[in-house]
Amino acid sequence: MLTFVDDTQIGVWGLDETMAELHAEGRPPNDETAEEIINRLSTMHNYIPSSERAHREYAYVLLKEYRKYIKDQSDSGR
Repeated sequence: MLTFVDDTQIGVWGLDETMAELHAEGRPPNDETAEEIINRLSTMHNYIPSSERAHREYAYVLLKEYRKYIKDQSDSGR
């Protein structure tokens, strides 16, 4: 579940798996990785808005979630 700045929430197919794959590949949490997440999720039939503003918002929220995922993985490895 993604939560946007305005508290809108949406479900996303394959998000956890995508985060795990990228983390296993050693991808850093940056703009390029956010774009890769969007690309992978769109191939899983998730709706990704085409407007530039919405795309930026998705990238921001996905990057925030990826950073959280990395932190959670690091914390659970202790």
